[in-house]
Amino acid sequence: MKLKTLFTALILFSTTAAGWVAAQDIKPRLIRFGYGLNDQSNQGRATKLFADEIEKSSGGKMKLRAVGAAALGSDVQMQQALIGGAQEMMVGSTATLVGIVGEMGLWDTPFLFANSKEADTILDGPIGQKVMDKLRDKGIVGLVYWENGFRNLTNNKRPITKVEDLDGIKLRVMQNTVYLDSFKTLGANAVPMAFSELFTALETKAVDGQENPYNTILSSKFFEVQKFMTVSNHVYSPWIVTVSKKYWDQLSKDEQKIIMDAAIKSRDFERVDTRTEAGKALADLKSKGMQVNELSMTEVARMREKLVKVNAGIATNVGNDLWQETQAALAKMRGQK
Repeated sequence: MKLKTLFTALILFSTTAAGWVAAQDIKPRLIRFGYGLNDQSNQGRATKLFADEIEKSSGGKMKLRAVGAAALGSDVQMQQALIGGAQEMMVGSTATLVGIVGEMGLWDTPFLFANSKEADTILDGPIGQKVMDKLRDKGIVGLVYWENGFRNLTNNKRPITKVEDLDGIKLRVMQNTVYLDSFKTLGANAVPMAFSELFTALETKAVDGQENPYNTILSSKFFEVQKFMTVSNHVYSPWIVTVSKKYWDQLSKDEQKIIMDAAIKSRDFERVDTRTEAGKALADLKSKGMQVNELSMTEVARMREKLVKVNAGIATNVGNDLWQETQAALAKMRGQK
């Protein structure tokens, strides 16, 4: 009898132990998510919310491991890692995706959007989705667009009050043909460079200036190495949250929904956060000693005129149908026929 009791106890212990070991073996699905700015930036704050939403909605079965400050590489390097399946997710500029999907160049059109409402409507509507869907055939799945904001000029040479003031200024631009062509056309010496290298390049005077939204200029502390800022609002360049298609296809429909729902929440939070911060950032940059001037409407019109050929080239590269559809949608919003 005692032997039978001992045998039963051993079976119960073995079953319990096996269950405990199995539970220990169940680890959350880890998602490496790379981004370029630091964790105190608008990009960092939105990433934290994104991570929290994924963990909460999945009951802890999925965890997003955020890696900021370009620790996983530049946008271009991370995009290649997504295509190869070596990295799961990232958020980065649409501008660096142009080499992969030419239609992404639509968002680089100088002075395309007059305000953020126009940008939201186009990006979140059928045109934005159509451009995003082009990524799938290249091994990347686009989820949502975040706001980077309207880009403005900074430099260490002189205030930019007219087009001619750009002449000869060595200006860092994103690794993108449209940016290169646009600023070369405007007279600058455009230098393509990864964002992760930019602060050092400005500090060592390898380049004279750069162009980015207020938030990025502030969070990246460019005010420490730049004297002049010109409010030009020359391009609205969005960020895009993307995932490796190799990884995405391994997920269940429920897991994909968890990530997509969290991405939408992060987008809505990020846009409000970025826009709230932008006004404060401009005031902060002035208080930190940057000399700020606003480009006049006359000079903006002169820039537009000089960039007509660049825009024609963008229309050709993204496809005339897409270009005309976008222009028609914008004209409709602006009450034009």
